[in-house]
Amino acid sequence: MPTAREDDKPALHPDILKLGLVSFLTDLSSEIIFSVFAIFFTTVAGASAALLGLIEGLADLSASSLNYLSGRLSDRTGQRKIFTLAGYGFSTLAKVILLVSSSITGLAVFRVIERLGKSFRGPPRDAWLAAVAARGNRGYAFGVHKALDKSGAVLGPLLAWALLSWLGEGVSTYQILFAVALVPAVLSVLVLARVEEKPGTPHEREPLFAAWGTLSPAFKRYLLGSGIFSLAYFSFSFLLLRAYSVGFAVKDIVLLYALFNIACVIAAPLIGKLSDRVGRPRMIQAGYLTYAVMCLGFAFASTQGEVIALFVLFGVFYAIDEAQAKAFIADLEHERRASAIGLYNFVTGVLYLPASLVAGALWLLHPAAAFGLAAALALAAFGAFRVLRPDRGIAV
Repeated sequence: MPTAREDDKPALHPDILKLGLVSFLTDLSSEIIFSVFAIFFTTVAGASAALLGLIEGLADLSASSLNYLSGRLSDRTGQRKIFTLAGYGFSTLAKVILLVSSSITGLAVFRVIERLGKSFRGPPRDAWLAAVAARGNRGYAFGVHKALDKSGAVLGPLLAWALLSWLGEGVSTYQILFAVALVPAVLSVLVLARVEEKPGTPHEREPLFAAWGTLSPAFKRYLLGSGIFSLAYFSFSFLLLRAYSVGFAVKDIVLLYALFNIACVIAAPLIGKLSDRVGRPRMIQAGYLTYAVMCLGFAFASTQGEVIALFVLFGVFYAIDEAQAKAFIADLEHERRASAIGLYNFVTGVLYLPASLVAGALWLLHPAAAFGLAAALALAAFGAFRVLRPDRGIAV
């Protein structure tokens, strides 16, 4: 149960802004790379869309593979900073691979290895955020952090676009992009090292299945619905390829990526405040419906204007899914937040692999088939949430 002291905390703790700055720098670095990765991988390195689906699925799996481990370690020791710092540091080191290899193998190894760092840092960082955020403003706090995070994802693609416009789309330009991307990644680690630790309460070491038994039934019901939705959540790279197929140039696709992130930055704090007012369960259900509408839109989009509108809609969805899902889990779990968030990330991430593989296979038949299946699964997840009602377990 949350204590009176927890609810009396200031609306926006300074550590939320500090951790937001760390995420901003990291995302600035990563999105310089990811905004061009799908096109570079398929058109410059020569990989197929099916192979891209495999690599992106493996990357999503990698991004979740260590979540439960890091969450359990963080809850057991009560330490947040050391695990968060290790995750950011590992992602930074992985980006050095791009400076020495641009082969399909090298690119694939980078994409998978870099996501391991994201996997390890996420649960302890999110538990850290939940600990310093007032319960009545938790949705807003997570929304502000996500807005700062995605601000880096706005500037990253814009910087990539500027360099591509200035230097052209040759292989040498991509090498410059990869080198530039390493700078903010290093800065993010230096900033995080100076943030004061916010430890949690240590817990006794317990077996895996015993740890599962300590999590609330409400969280487990939410995890089931989230698993269904994860099967609809294929790689963002397919949206970029869809834009390319409609007629956008590579440098313009980078701008679309920036537009998606701008929409997320603007929407995240507003959705966070709305979530605190109307309840996170309603926002999560709205997120499922938004994703279904977006997928149907991409299935039938035929003009650049339609694609632009859909990228904006995806930014709104992303603001709901990335921030409010974690805030909802923090509402459900008060003692083992890092473990719960880690398990959520792990389970959903494992399911991203078959989702991306199926999307890659369906893409070869017809892109509309991939988007149609995703829309159907999103609607199924919405139905599961309505039936399972995980919000029944929220403590006040």
